[in-house]
Amino acid sequence: MTPTPSDLPEAAKRRLSQGAFTSGLSVSDFAACLEMGLEPLGLVQGFCAMQWTTFGSFGRGVTPFAGSSSGYVENYQCPHGMISSEHRMWGQNYEQTWIENSWRDGFNSAYSRMLEEAGTLGAHGVVGLIDSEGPLSDVGVVEFHLSGTAVRVLDAPAPHHVWSTYLAGQRLAKIFEAGYAPVSVVSSVASVRVLSSCITEYLMGGTGAMWSVNAETTEIEQIVSAQNESRAIARSFVRAQLHGDALHGASMTGLTREFAQGDLEIQSRLSGNRIRRFKDFDPLTAPRPTVRLS
Repeated sequence: MTPTPSDLPEAAKRRLSQGAFTSGLSVSDFAACLEMGLEPLGLVQGFCAMQWTTFGSFGRGVTPFAGSSSGYVENYQCPHGMISSEHRMWGQNYEQTWIENSWRDGFNSAYSRMLEEAGTLGAHGVVGLIDSEGPLSDVGVVEFHLSGTAVRVLDAPAPHHVWSTYLAGQRLAKIFEAGYAPVSVVSSVASVRVLSSCITEYLMGGTGAMWSVNAETTEIEQIVSAQNESRAIARSFVRAQLHGDALHGASMTGLTREFAQGDLEIQSRLSGNRIRRFKDFDPLTAPRPTVRLS
């Protein structure tokens, strides 16, 4: 390590002698953490790469009514009878539990590695957590990446477990002000496969007016049902992770992928902050003015 030059001001020598650290916080979030008594220790990260298979499109002559081994399944029968060999005689929505389990394993592995790295720094928690996922290759490999800033609560004993939150800065300060403390981030994915029935296929192709009562507007019931069930499953997964605590800052995102005509996958992801009340509402002290106009 390069020795500190002797001709520097005393304040500069003191800063250099304390060493350096990394942080993923913005300037305002960093200042707010210091004001709350949180000492940033360093940027921590966790990675995981998972490989799983998404089954391709089924042939029209294959009956899929075995469906999912567990979870949501809904079948749709053709109301027209036998029209031609290419006519869809069935349709089905079913939950892809193996994708949900693989996603959960990948996210939890990256998350636990991030917390383990924070623990080696002596951190009490991780704030400003950011998570992302994306394809690592074209062969079904998905990479999970989580990062955040490890912090230590000044003059406080170490907790039994490192806590985490997507929040930082003033948003985190408001949680403390309301009497809540972060416990962990929670996130889940639900995956529903849609094998279109004949009516759904016609409506999705824009040629289904003849099958509807109202020729101008028609609700595509199979797609609506799949979207609703996907969101309900994601909510149930997150609710199971709360263990009686509250969910704050929830965010629901959706993804639809089309493998072939009439063959869709609908994914819903719900993320948020698990928080727990530890005191009654206690307003923070008024901020001190730093700029005067006169």
